[in-house]
Parts: sequence; C-alpha cells; structure tokens
Amino acid sequence: MKFSIFSSLRLYSSVSEGFSMDCFTFSLSLSTVPRSDISTETAAFANTRIDWKETPEAHVFKADLPGLRKEEVKVEIEEGRVLQISGERQKEKEEKTDTWHRVERSSGQFLRRFRLPQNARTDQVKASMENGVLTVIVPKEEVKKPDVKAIEISG
Repeated sequence: MKFSIFSSLRLYSSVSEGFSMDCFTFSLSLSTVPRSDISTETAAFANTRIDWKETPEAHVFKADLPGLRKEEVKVEIEEGRVLQISGERQKEKEEKTDTWHRVERSSGQFLRRFRLPQNARTDQVKASMENGVLTVIVPKEEVKKPDVKAIEISG
C-alpha cells in the first residue's frame, strides 16, 4: 500500500494527537533524498527512536541511545509541558593511518520534543539510563472522584 506524504501526515496526526513536536514526525523515506544533502546531525536526529506509552499512573518514554553515557544526554521540561530529550554522540577520532571501509553509526546531536498532556505532573519527572536505554517517567495527576453527597428527600 502506498501513501502520499499528505496521507501519511493525516494518519500520523490522528494517531499522535499532535503531542510530538519533531521535525521528522511524518513518514518520509530519507532514501529519496541524496545522501550529500543529509548532514550527520540530521541523520543522528532522525535515527533517535523513542517510544511513549501511557499507563494508569504515568507517561513512560523509552529511548534507545546505544553507546551514550548519561552525562551525554539531557532531559528537560520546557515551557511548562514540553519534554525535551537531547544529547550528542561524538565522532570517533580519525587517525591518518586508518582506512575506513564502512561508516554506518551516526554521530552528532539529536533533539526530540514532546508536548505533554494536561494530566502530566512535570514537577515529579524521573529519568534513568541502563544498558543504553533512557527511561523517562512522567507521573500523571490522580483522578479525583467527585464528592457525592446524598440529599435527603423530605415529605
């Protein structure tokens, strides 16, 4: 099945409900763009995959960041409700005597932003990193059940 860019955008927006604020939120194949036109930073940015799931208690984000240390990654809340995950993978030093046969790993900066819903407790965000996987947990506000007061019927 083939999709146009516009049908892919409509499909994506209906699924994501507009929460993601990435530059690469639609499904456009980068293979159609000449390789010389894609910078290393863009390739690294586009390859940073992040899952977002909502549980009854929290919004949970998981990012695969192989080879990065926690000191190379930033997790921030901007403008009240925008979760920003960024970092940088340094390019490996080249020695004049080295002969490279293939370079497939990305280097450079990456940046992803997600607009959090109203129920996000941005003052209680926690992040951890284990085995190259960053986990960010944003707790949700407890849903208060409305107080119900029984009224006695006279007469």
